[in-house]
Amino acid sequence: MSRSRGSATAGIALAAAALLAVAVPASVSAAPVSASSAAPASSSAGDAYYASAEGRTGAALKAALNEIISEQTRLSYSQVWDALADTDEDPSDPDSVILLYSGHSRAKSEHGGSLGDWNREHVWAKSHGDFGTRTGPGTDLHHLRPTDVRVNSIRGNKDFDNGGGTVSGAPGNYTDGDSFEPRDAVKGDVARMILYMAVRYEGEDGFADLEVNDRVGNGSAPYHGRISVLKQWHREDPPDSFERKRNEVIHEEYQHNRNPFIDRPEWVEAIW
Repeated sequence: MSRSRGSATAGIALAAAALLAVAVPASVSAAPVSASSAAPASSSAGDAYYASAEGRTGAALKAALNEIISEQTRLSYSQVWDALADTDEDPSDPDSVILLYSGHSRAKSEHGGSLGDWNREHVWAKSHGDFGTRTGPGTDLHHLRPTDVRVNSIRGNKDFDNGGGTVSGAPGNYTDGDSFEPRDAVKGDVARMILYMAVRYEGEDGFADLEVNDRVGNGSAPYHGRISVLKQWHREDPPDSFERKRNEVIHEEYQHNRNPFIDRPEWVEAIW
């Protein structure tokens, strides 16, 4: 009898072990499925954001994107200081920001209007359309970047083009009397910021209709150039991890809208 009970017990134990052997691999294999399904979820969210623009080109695409990205939270000009300290944080030093034109890392606390400080550069020059620092285009993080005070002054309100003399304090940047050329590493960033502004601000909200053209010396007119050069820069310097992360931070933490030309670079040629 005892041998019979032992055999029965052993049989039960073997059956249980067999069940566990089946169950454990099923549990382990489930984890990768869950992890891999997380990536498409993010992609699907992006697809949903741009759903109304899909399949369009030209003016129709521009109009659809304008409607999408115009849904945003607006910041005051004073709030921009803290926002830029977050969006442009140095990946190697959380207490510093990366300056757009020079590429230098500077302490977040060193901002203001004195030499050696960093300030809030309007990549779409605020005089081009005369919007100044008013809430709206004057405070839109998608074209505001930290820059050295002196370099910002040298850039002024010039249009973007190739050529000129070397910019002191910012090697790799060039300027002449009516244009500014940024360093190679951010040429595409500059182009995509300018093109974002041309789509986002279409004469609504009481602001000028901002448009790109193929000229320099646009002055106070609501235009920015040169579009042919900006498109070249866009092609040669595609979005990198810093730019993509910046787009995410602006979307998730501040304005809740996106720069479509970072997400979908092909839309530049589809519109212009």
